[in-house]
Amino acid sequence: MDLDSRYPAVSDLAHRARRRLPKFVWEYLDSGTGTEATKARNRAALDQVGFLPSILHGPIDIDLSTSLFGETLPLPFGVAPLGMSGLIWPDAERHLARTAATADIPYSLSTVATQSPEDLAPHLGKQGWFQLYPPKDPDIRKDMLARAKASGFKVLILTADVPVASRRERQVRSGLTQPPKLTPRLMAQVMMRPAWAMGMAQRGMPHMRTLDKYISGEMGNLSSTAHVGYLLRTSPDWDYVQWLRDHWDGPLVIKGTMRPEDALRLQQIGADALWVSNHAGRQFDGTPASIEMLPKIRQVTDLPLIFDSGVESGLDILRALALGANFVMLGRAFHFALAALGPSGPAHLINILKKDLEANMGQLGCSSLLKLPAPYTLPTAPYPNQ
Repeated sequence: MDLDSRYPAVSDLAHRARRRLPKFVWEYLDSGTGTEATKARNRAALDQVGFLPSILHGPIDIDLSTSLFGETLPLPFGVAPLGMSGLIWPDAERHLARTAATADIPYSLSTVATQSPEDLAPHLGKQGWFQLYPPKDPDIRKDMLARAKASGFKVLILTADVPVASRRERQVRSGLTQPPKLTPRLMAQVMMRPAWAMGMAQRGMPHMRTLDKYISGEMGNLSSTAHVGYLLRTSPDWDYVQWLRDHWDGPLVIKGTMRPEDALRLQQIGADALWVSNHAGRQFDGTPASIEMLPKIRQVTDLPLIFDSGVESGLDILRALALGANFVMLGRAFHFALAALGPSGPAHLINILKKDLEANMGQLGCSSLLKLPAPYTLPTAPYPNQ
């Protein structure tokens, strides 16, 4: 059986990933924070966004291309950044960067990933994005931007919605520490997952290689959900955004925008795009779903809007685009794919999403992403088969 037959949906990849990952790694990838109400809210709110299907429109040729930052991209989605990506699967960043380059879609590298900008330079395509967790020291800041630029990253993302470490209780209960330490409890989990264990044995336990240049000595007392990056970083303010605008000569994206009034001010300060996101429910458990705030932010700005949080299908991508997004990013889904299928997983996920986009656009009689119909609000009550 081919991959399409065995793993036709993101849920299939997630199910297999859970069976291949040590529990503490799965909890790190899949968990939210608090009672995970925001994570559930993201899913429920997306499911309320529907469309009226079209009939008698005849055959159509579907074009999935879109425009962002003055360039035409073949697909309306890309790879979101994920901290400690290499903990999920050995050499994760390189596999994801190569797949994204082949597909000509954006790949985003986190400051706290397990490979550095220089590591990925040979594998980066034309759409490299660098996500900045904001260093406090301006000299470190300047050096990070220079390293990203020299390595071929074109777009800078400021993640603004992590002013402090979240609690992520599931992650804490799992026994994961930062940096990761294989205690007897975790070793027992590793021994039950041979594919992950063999890969890690070859690569070594992951750490945040971008930060090696700036940190020496012991980490001190950090919470189990914080990490070495918290020794360097600060909670950014408006002056910080202005500083980045003055020192980065490419597109600047502000990630974590959830308030329309912030969107207005960010447009005035010179941001090139806003990323509507509640961090997939991993930071704060009392926020609306990202999809709920997307149309409100679209009403006040004409900047490109990027969207994430809870996206699991091509239909979800269409939902976000119909409500005002220009582009959609997926983080967990790409790592589910890696953990499920190894290096071949991300390409299979791209194929899943592409086919789902085409199938749903065919139902809508829609040949272009620019011609999506207005969304239709679906009932919130569960249907009989749920």
